[in-house]
Amino acid sequence: MKKIVFVGAGSVVFTQGLLADLAAFPELRGMRIALHDIDPERLQVAEAVARRITAGSATVTAHLDRREALDGADFVINMVQVGGYDATVTDFEIPARYGLRQTIADTIGAGGVFRALRTFPLLDALAADIGAVCPDALLLNYTNPMAMNVWYLSGKVRNVVGLCHSVYWTMRGLAELVEVPYEEISYVAAGVNHQAWVLRFERDGENLYPRLDSAADRDPELRRRVRIDMYRRLGHYPTETSEHSAEYVPWLMHHDSELDRLRIPVGEYLRVSEDNLAEYKRTRDLVRQGGELDLAGTDEYAPQIIHSIVTGTPRVVYGNVVNDGLISNLPQGCVVEVPCVVDATGVRPTAIGALPPQCAALNRTYASVNELTVRAALEGDPRHVRHALMIDPNTAASLTLDDIWRMADDLTRAHGDLLPEALRA
Repeated sequence: MKKIVFVGAGSVVFTQGLLADLAAFPELRGMRIALHDIDPERLQVAEAVARRITAGSATVTAHLDRREALDGADFVINMVQVGGYDATVTDFEIPARYGLRQTIADTIGAGGVFRALRTFPLLDALAADIGAVCPDALLLNYTNPMAMNVWYLSGKVRNVVGLCHSVYWTMRGLAELVEVPYEEISYVAAGVNHQAWVLRFERDGENLYPRLDSAADRDPELRRRVRIDMYRRLGHYPTETSEHSAEYVPWLMHHDSELDRLRIPVGEYLRVSEDNLAEYKRTRDLVRQGGELDLAGTDEYAPQIIHSIVTGTPRVVYGNVVNDGLISNLPQGCVVEVPCVVDATGVRPTAIGALPPQCAALNRTYASVNELTVRAALEGDPRHVRHALMIDPNTAASLTLDDIWRMADDLTRAHGDLLPEALRA
């Protein structure tokens, strides 16, 4: 049976959900699960959780050594957060000193750029290990910033797809708003990760967008959501939460009135991170005490992809892949999020054609931040780190050029050895 490796398995709650999804497929009984983390305590907890969830349906091994875990892998799930909570705090606190507001800070912006830069050395090592011991493995990446990481990995491993649940949960939410069962809707979305667009939203050929219009017209509080506001102005609904979406555009975060009008939660990811730490500790204590765990599945794409490839069951999922003509009005070679058909032959992205021009225009700015960040690492040029922040919509709208460069200097010093050596200046 196939071997599935979890890299960063110490993200115990996320690991727990993925394992529950995998264990729900009887066809995957007998799978081999290898867990890797550099934190011994977290790895021990993850192993205990995995053994309880799989309950004899899989063999589970735990490894502090990554290459040992990867040996012979068929699928590799990457969910590492380099630097953990402390690095996240740095990504918020230093920009805040300059007046730069962020909500999630994991995709573009100051937080996204520096999260990418401290993740790239890990990706180099991961790619080298995969090339040495499991070169044909499919790498399923969950680590943010998704688009930057997949772009960086694309020249280093044979098979990589970035996975995010934003499209799925967006469509679940939209179905609720228009009061149509999710199982009855059909949809197509495309763009870039955390800023894709719902291009088609239908039931039995009926366009459901007018129902969304009516819901927003009836409910003034609904109109105070960033995503509804963007949809009403741009004509297409964005596929990430309002707190995410707010920091990818230049119009909102710098204005107190907009923060209030659209209820934008500055610093939200710090609160989420604190909750995640508390949830990990709760799970750890439950494992030690022999308590009951939440074994509910999460409907994540990675288990579905593995099941489809192993069994030949066709599915459509949303994946982040290199733009090889998939979206014609976004740059060739950038990473885009599109529907992908999965079956025994693997993951096949779907060509979308051109996005609506207003949507593509926003995505091109996002892609430019990605490109400059990736180039900074590949070329060892710290100036491109500053260039990426100069282009970033929220940063450019909020700070002077001098403050952008000073902020980059401060973040570079603070993250220190976590960054690629050539970029520590």
